[in-house]
Amino acid sequence: MSDIKLFEAKKVRTQWDDEKELWYFSIIDVIQILTGSNNPRRYWSDLKRKLEQEGFSQLYDIIVQLKLESNDGKKYLTDCTDTQGLLRIIQSIPSPKAEPFKQWLAQVGYEKIEETENPELSFDRAMETYLAKGYSKEWINQRLKSIEVRKELTDEWEKRGVKRGLDFAVLTDIITKAWSGKTVKEYKKHKSLKKENLRDHMTNLELVLNMLAEATTTEISKEKKPNTFDESKVVAKQGGTIAGNTRKEIEAKTGKKIVSKLNAKKIIAGKPKRKRLK
Repeated sequence: MSDIKLFEAKKVRTQWDDEKELWYFSIIDVIQILTGSNNPRRYWSDLKRKLEQEGFSQLYDIIVQLKLESNDGKKYLTDCTDTQGLLRIIQSIPSPKAEPFKQWLAQVGYEKIEETENPELSFDRAMETYLAKGYSKEWINQRLKSIEVRKELTDEWEKRGVKRGLDFAVLTDIITKAWSGKTVKEYKKHKSLKKENLRDHMTNLELVLNMLAEATTTEISKEKKPNTFDESKVVAKQGGTIAGNTRKEIEAKTGKKIVSKLNAKKIIAGKPKRKRLK
């Protein structure tokens, strides 16, 4: 499970290993935060040589390469390490942020243990994060529900042998196109987004229809039990089409387009004026 953690409002790409029950952190993200380097990859390359020269023979034992999403939206193999390995690396980086970062690492690990024992805490923390960003409680409640619906869908896909990554993206694209009339890429362009999470920039009604599409797809999949990826694609289109028909009916009754150009900046700024969204 890949995730983004924030330290002083700066992103650290992470991945949770269920089997080992460990967080893995992108080393270059941490280096960029601690050093402010404009070229953290070069800094890390130089640091690896320095650590080897100092006799740190276990260096490459603590490094694993994981596919993490980059700024261009694609996933690349990235040097990562767990908390213990990161603490060892931090010791060799002169930075006034080293101690606060160590405390942050401890908190990240503690929160994961808490959330495993009590899953509701993950939703509470998500609520706090969105509130801090300025979203309304009404919108946040919809967003948190959409996360739950999405998890049910991805769990169902995994039961049907659908692979995470590209296959998930293909099915998501089919659902999105079927209900909204746009692929994920087209939808994000419509909202002037690049690498941002599309759902974080949906209005309440967009979120509701997206949830309807995904929840319907889940239920159809449970009933039809698709055995192949192609069969899952058919189910995805069926689920999305049901929500798409609902969208068209609402638009016919209200005379307003549901798929809007609004993104988070405008959503957070307040409720939009009652006018037709083009």
